[in-house]
Amino acid sequence: MPGNPMPPPPAMRCGRGMHRQPLPHELGPAFTVREARTLGVARDRLTALDLRAPFHGVRARVDTAADDMLARCRIYEPRLTSAQFFSHTTAAALWGLPLPTVDSTSLHVSTRPPGREPRTRGVRGHRLDLPIEHLTLRHGLPVPTPAETWAQLGALHRVDDLVAVGDAILTRRLAERADLEEAAQRLARRGMSGLREALPLLRAGAESPRETVVRLILARAGLPEPELNRDLRDEEGRFVARLDLAYPAYRVAVEYDGRQHAELAQFRRDADRWPAIAAQGWLLVRVVDHHLEDPTRSVVAPVDRALRSRGWRP
Repeated sequence: MPGNPMPPPPAMRCGRGMHRQPLPHELGPAFTVREARTLGVARDRLTALDLRAPFHGVRARVDTAADDMLARCRIYEPRLTSAQFFSHTTAAALWGLPLPTVDSTSLHVSTRPPGREPRTRGVRGHRLDLPIEHLTLRHGLPVPTPAETWAQLGALHRVDDLVAVGDAILTRRLAERADLEEAAQRLARRGMSGLREALPLLRAGAESPRETVVRLILARAGLPEPELNRDLRDEEGRFVARLDLAYPAYRVAVEYDGRQHAELAQFRRDADRWPAIAAQGWLLVRVVDHHLEDPTRSVVAPVDRALRSRGWRP
């Protein structure tokens, strides 16, 4: 019958159909609604199925990765103001520092005064009067320096976790011990007591948080301080092995092995290395993950016996 043509389906009118309006090329994988509207994108285009709303006021293309902390930070980045930066455990994750657990579903975002901390889903907001010289970029994103990031963890983590993170910072030369001391003392902050307790326990050289844990167990038991990640060489100077914790005066080494399902090739390399260490006159005490459930019996006791057998006396 003659008459007005049928209107297009609602999905096509709002950009959900096969002929969606292309987004302006100026918009990246994630962008703010305000930015899109400024570029002339219609409101109903921002509800299309090829976009999602991971944060209030933000749209991201559905194929944009969001499976790790860095990806989530990049999606949130368009929402940051010039006074805001990623902080606390989010900054630690961006620096690749070893934390026992990181909540990848929530981002820590801080604002320098007089700005207000963000309040939106998926974000833990903070207001921090942090001097601009203690901010930097990591992966192109604004974060505190490694020393300041470490200090921010004081209120969130146990002393042993703070030591493991501090060890990693010193080992990777992201900061000096003096930088960590300054960051801990700069402001009166929650967690100050934990930072002060952790500072004298920090050591450069630890290459994993579990190595730090084993070192702290031995130290608290009154055993000598070991050297960290010492290269063992034979009489002709040829490399034999890298020892996690070593007592050169007694030729005793402690190795933490956290691989519960090591590949066969790696296991064979280790099996060849153990007798090579013994051939140099060293005693090797191996610590695996379940030994940490009873450290006195499974870590301290065998190391104590090995040291005493080589002449150490408390």
